Amino acid sequence: MSFEEKRTWMMAVVTVGAYATYLGIILGRAESTPLTEVPYVSTLLWTIGAAIAVSIVLHIVMAIASPKDADKKDQRDREIGRFGEYIGHSFVVIGAVAALGMSMAELNYFWIANAIYLAFALSSVLGCVAKLVAYRRGFQPW
Repeated sequence: MSFEEKRTWMMAVVTVGAYATYLGIILGRAESTPLTEVPYVSTLLWTIGAAIAVSIVLHIVMAIASPKDADKKDQRDREIGRFGEYIGHSFVVIGAVAALGMSMAELNYFWIANAIYLAFALSSVLGCVAKLVAYRRGFQPW
């Protein structure tokens, strides 16, 4: 397994874990409070910050564990990376359009922020899945 494929697995797990943690905390707080009144900003920022920190630490640990592979990235890795990012960015666009529509409809900030966060999480996961499929099943750029 290439270093980039390991990095992709790590990113997928961290993204799912961070978003699941965020949802668990927010939905846990919503038991006694209406969902739109739950304090979400600090939790959102902390889970995003923690996900970034965990990704950096895991990347460093992976590089220490296999230092000779850490800097190796061939043409196939670059093309698969680009392919996965193109696929993943579709959800960023969908999230932006959804947030724009929500803001024009004057929905609560809670829904707008959560739509954007969900779009970023789905973008990351979809991009990782596309990369992993390309690594496992082969990649034929068209």
